Amino acid sequence: MNTLRTAMLLAAMTALFMAVGYLIGGSGGMIIALLIAAGTNLFSYWNADKMVLSMNRAVEVDEKNAPEYYAIVQALAKRAGLPMPRTYLIDSPQPNAFATGRNPENAAVAASTGLLERLSHEEVAAVMAHELAHVQHRDTLTMTIVATLAGAISMLGNFAFFFGSSRDNNNPFGFVGVLVAMLVAPFAAMIVQMAVSRTREYEADRRGAEICGNPLWLASALDKIARGAERIPNPDAERNPAMAHLFIINPLSGERMDNLFSTHPSTENRIAALQDMAREMGGASPANRREASSPPIQPEEPSAGPWGKPADPAQEAERAPPKPNPWGRNPTGPRNVRSRGPWS
Repeated sequence: MNTLRTAMLLAAMTALFMAVGYLIGGSGGMIIALLIAAGTNLFSYWNADKMVLSMNRAVEVDEKNAPEYYAIVQALAKRAGLPMPRTYLIDSPQPNAFATGRNPENAAVAASTGLLERLSHEEVAAVMAHELAHVQHRDTLTMTIVATLAGAISMLGNFAFFFGSSRDNNNPFGFVGVLVAMLVAPFAAMIVQMAVSRTREYEADRRGAEICGNPLWLASALDKIARGAERIPNPDAERNPAMAHLFIINPLSGERMDNLFSTHPSTENRIAALQDMAREMGGASPANRREASSPPIQPEEPSAGPWGKPADPAQEAERAPPKPNPWGRNPTGPRNVRSRGPWS
């Protein structure tokens, strides 16, 4: 099903490329656009993940320079039955995270320094479990291709005025065709993002909650990330809005409504779905609850859930949210002072 969805997306994007090319330069422009689309599709399949990571200035980390963060991803990947993905850190105060890669064997997950600073140990695990769910569902190929192609379509629209002004371009619609291309192309990125069903976020939330062992951890994390993203700008994402749909929460300003023009479901709806899931798990058999809460990591001070004894989600719902910033270190401090945070 995911392979079919990806193929349909590529076909639709190619058709859109050709349509804009035809409006700009007639049959010749359509052929050029087809060649550009074919090259972009091929390039996206092999290199879109690298481009997305580069645009966000993500730095790869391992067990030596980010032991706690890396250990979380490693333990959760094992629980999910996935190969260990490449693990990246983004130097951004906005709490957020995303996954990328063409398949589970070539996947990468990235979290911001703001996420590790502002969220608890359990909440970080829930977020990374959500991203691993995208990897397991093979959403990452579609997501990275969309990010690259949306940017390419917008660029093609920017060229419309220059290439469409020539009288020798065999454009059957004349200036009207050029004008339509110029007006439509800037919205192409948004249309492509809308083409990726937002139900994948609900599915990743559910599977991520199963991987980490407690839906309420992810619900708490989503609330903190949404509030942080609303207050703290993400300049890299603002410069490249076509990749906004990759993040667990929309990193752009002004995207707070759950409507047809939003790349993400509303955070309130996602939290409500996770709370319903927690109640369902609370009514499940003790054996099922123990299986869902088996420990992937054992911290210095054990707590309920994957970090210690099995957790009962019904009881967790009555408890206060986890305390923030369990890392206890500031990664933006002096470089000559060694930090013991997960990014050091």
